[in-house]
Amino acid sequence: MAFARGKVILLGEHAVVYDRPALAAALEQGVRSRAEASGGENELVIPPWGVRWRESAPTHEPTFRAWQALLDLYADHPWGPRRRPLRIELDVGLPGGGGLGCSAAMGVATLAAIDEVLGIARSTHERAERSLVWERVFHGQPSGVDSAMAAAGGIAIFQRGREMRPLSTPEPVRLVIAHSGVSSSTHAMVQRVAQLRELSPERANAIFDEIAALVDAGRRALEAGDLAMLAASMNRNHELLYDLQVSTPELDHLCEVARAQGALGAKLTGAGGGGCMIALVADAYHESRVVEALRAQGRETFAAGIATQPGESRR
Repeated sequence: MAFARGKVILLGEHAVVYDRPALAAALEQGVRSRAEASGGENELVIPPWGVRWRESAPTHEPTFRAWQALLDLYADHPWGPRRRPLRIELDVGLPGGGGLGCSAAMGVATLAAIDEVLGIARSTHERAERSLVWERVFHGQPSGVDSAMAAAGGIAIFQRGREMRPLSTPEPVRLVIAHSGVSSSTHAMVQRVAQLRELSPERANAIFDEIAALVDAGRRALEAGDLAMLAASMNRNHELLYDLQVSTPELDHLCEVARAQGALGAKLTGAGGGGCMIALVADAYHESRVVEALRAQGRETFAAGIATQPGESRR
């Protein structure tokens, strides 16, 4: 058995693609995996999705192609799945296309399950890096933050090409997450921002620099237990993502609803163009109010704790 976590970006989306830092947090929800010897061929089973794929019946589905890319990592292993086929089962506890790192968690969990069968030990950094072959099928050139958080857990500063910097906070971080009802394509949104930057590089880089400053403010706020300062950074970050044209009217509306019901701060999380928003709440009372209000909008909504330690999970 293996487990990998979903994630949210508290601060720093899109700027992280351009070598600025991001403040990321792993969720207690995620993906569980199991690998065992197969009767005859490699098989991927995802019961929540009604999926049962075999190599003898290939498809163009991205998840199938990502699974095959990951199996190729073990092509030279004498007991790897290319020589001794495996049945891999994934229990997915995250919405896909929501900006919560579902695909990365699936990739990390699959790699971890295969490693367990083969007796391969890797660091969390190595596991995240190796599993990026899965993410590249979905996102082209991902920043790597989703895979890093899926593997490591906790709260951390992530910056491309550098080791993650774990953070600790004296105050619990309570979030409410609501899906906008529209799936998001990270690849498409990254391309949109790249086009904007090409047309107006000075404006785009100024936005990225301000987002980087918000990440630093958010880091200091977390370490001091100052949720009000973190919330203010989140609200401003959402405004800047709106300026980058990756927010949507639905995401803006859900943020407004959450704040009206007492959320300290709210913003989209992930690539935008759909997907999820996150709301920071101070206590169980406001968490309940925000959840109720967002569900009244007809949106899939759930409360999510932050997995501050690698082994934590909640389903």
